[in-house]
Amino acid sequence: MRTKAALVAAGLAVLGAVGTAPGSAQSSPANGPPPAGHPARFVPAPCPQTPEPVPGTCGFLEVPENRERRTGRTVRLAVAVIPAMSRTPAPDPVVFMEGGPGGDAFGAIPFLVGSGVNGDRDLIVVAQRGTLHSQPSLACPELDRFNATAVGLPYDAPSTGRGLVRAAKECRDRLVAGGIDLSAYNTFENAADFAALRTALGIRKWNVYGYSYGTDLGLTYLRRHPRGVRSLAVDSVVPPQIVSLPWAWDSAREGIEAIFAACAAQPACKARYPDLSRTLTEQVRRLEANPLALTVPPPGGGTPVKVVLDGGALVNLLVANGRLVPSADVPAALYELAAGHPERLARAQAAGATPAVGEFAHGLTHSVACAEWAPGHSKRDVLEAGRRAFPGFPDSVLAHAPQLPFEHDLCRAWKVPDRTAVQRVATHSKVPALIVTGTFDAKTGASWGPYAGRTLPRSTSVVVSGITHWVVPQNPCAASVLVSFLTRPTAPDTGCVPGVVPKPFTIIP
Repeated sequence: MRTKAALVAAGLAVLGAVGTAPGSAQSSPANGPPPAGHPARFVPAPCPQTPEPVPGTCGFLEVPENRERRTGRTVRLAVAVIPAMSRTPAPDPVVFMEGGPGGDAFGAIPFLVGSGVNGDRDLIVVAQRGTLHSQPSLACPELDRFNATAVGLPYDAPSTGRGLVRAAKECRDRLVAGGIDLSAYNTFENAADFAALRTALGIRKWNVYGYSYGTDLGLTYLRRHPRGVRSLAVDSVVPPQIVSLPWAWDSAREGIEAIFAACAAQPACKARYPDLSRTLTEQVRRLEANPLALTVPPPGGGTPVKVVLDGGALVNLLVANGRLVPSADVPAALYELAAGHPERLARAQAAGATPAVGEFAHGLTHSVACAEWAPGHSKRDVLEAGRRAFPGFPDSVLAHAPQLPFEHDLCRAWKVPDRTAVQRVATHSKVPALIVTGTFDAKTGASWGPYAGRTLPRSTSVVVSGITHWVVPQNPCAASVLVSFLTRPTAPDTGCVPGVVPKPFTIIP
């Protein structure tokens, strides 16, 4: 294994190639950012301060904000190069595409390293345009503060929607007043940034790995910029040709039903929690008719906060994919709720009262969602999709796409142009691909992986049982499949996958 000094030296060697790579600018950082029409360039810089120090070297990629305009501002994307652990690394690095949209890519580094993604190859992590550590930031403290109070409001009440839209408009107005062109924060520009980075770093071939929205981005990148892509791995798949607000209900149904089916397959779980689908429907209806208001401490302790549990809040706690309620606890939580003990779910809801203000780029989320996911589908379409997925739920719950409530109303205030004509397109490619999904994923249902693979004839699709969103960091088998794929993209070792089974569910006395 390399020493720490060797790791840093290796990272500097990669960055040292910048400035002489084909297509990169020759000017020094002292000359200031290039004009928008100038080729992108990479400028080495200190790594940002993160909770866990970045184990490599960093810099900024400078690119035009809007490539569809000949003049305009530039943006700076933070980039980290984490050297391979091997003494003899392969020449083709892995570049990571974060989810969200709007997530903190640098925050994913410990999970990527822990999964062995940089075992035999350098790992390149990019803070996408508008996200934490890049400039400008599309963080929305206005929305963070609203979301902190929303845990104590009815999830789908019109007044809650008005508060959400008001906070979003405040953020939008502030960003636009600062000169930010929100129409340029989309998957088209995002993909072009990654293509510019490969050229600026002088990399001939690299491997792309993305999860969640990063799969939407990765598939778009492969479609629009196939040159230099040795392989593509997508984890928890969002097919660009199908993603929409109604689509979210299909994924919610698939993931939740998979949890219930897994419980029924475990004798102890089946005996203790029979007919979970009926129990969920009953509790959603009961809470929607008579919301519960409680004061509870958040997970891990702290000052108690007021929370409201209604039908919409319950559904979204389940769709959050183990982030708030672990999958193994879902049956127990539902039966506790039915027995008049909602504390487990209430504490999970209270977690939203202490968000990390300014860390998530809600501005990128809504710029993408309002340009690429919401157009072409009405509020009625969302409702009908919800009715098909959960026919017993109240319409007041089903009217809102999971995780994106009131998005149609918000998009009217966000005001970005419809980009579905250029974005909602399937990727056809013979580049080797690995498709990884988890059966318990209620955000991006497991079946959407094989669906995306229909137009990727050299793809290998694996479905990992009992795992939620972003599979690789959660499961050693999935991590080994990814590492194997990076070594042999056309013949990864998937032999461990059939042996993965869901963990035992929590059984309450």
